Amino acid sequence: MSTDPFAQFKAVQREGWALFAPLEVSTTPPAAHLVGFAKLKANETVLDVACGTGVVAVTAARAGARVKGLDLSPVLLERAKWNAATAGVEIEFQEGDVEALPYANDSFDVVLSQYGHMFAPRPQIAVSEMLRVLKPGGRIAFSTWPPELFIGKMFALVSRYLPPPEGVPPTPQWGDPNIVRERLGDKVTDLTFERELMHVTCLSPAHARLNFESHAAPVVKLVQILKEDPKKLTNFRSEIESLIATYAKGNVIRQHFLMTRATKR
Repeated sequence: MSTDPFAQFKAVQREGWALFAPLEVSTTPPAAHLVGFAKLKANETVLDVACGTGVVAVTAARAGARVKGLDLSPVLLERAKWNAATAGVEIEFQEGDVEALPYANDSFDVVLSQYGHMFAPRPQIAVSEMLRVLKPGGRIAFSTWPPELFIGKMFALVSRYLPPPEGVPPTPQWGDPNIVRERLGDKVTDLTFERELMHVTCLSPAHARLNFESHAAPVVKLVQILKEDPKKLTNFRSEIESLIATYAKGNVIRQHFLMTRATKR
């Protein structure tokens, strides 16, 4: 029996994120931004945490790095393996949890995560684990969603209808440089932030909403629950479409994301 107090929460995440793969079309270009921002060098050892469909891992491997990827979802890992094979790169993928990384201390030159580690329920444990497996002088780099922009606001909207378990902080806090600085603390130096732009294609707010309802785990779960309350479901759909309409122009939703890079002491 698991002693992890968030085991059920993680099981729900594992199930919900299994549906994510079609959204990789939007996360593939940002993967290249993150790999470039991390200043990867050929032959460096790299861990992609919460690697999903492997878009960052594959990008890093094609840049000459020696890469491992880890994710909660075995379904997404199968897609990641397919992406790696298609790209002609060798990557070791493993099912696992960022709060209990199955690697020795000081194993990697670079630890990366794109919109992944931020879903861990205990940020300080996730940070400690990512830094534990990183070599002294190695680089940690990750991409997250600022709370004041579209996806941060979408997660806040979902949380109003479906609050997270007690003790789990809002995911978009990872997009606030002040909170990131506090969480990394004095374990790192050379802390650097940069923003880049991601585009999510859509033909209408309803089209984008259906896409999120089908493939974005927090929205998938909420809609499953709200089907028991049609009025609330209608209200939620109205609110999320209004939010989408605010950011959608020319058949794309524009979403800036925050990239963080630091060196382990």
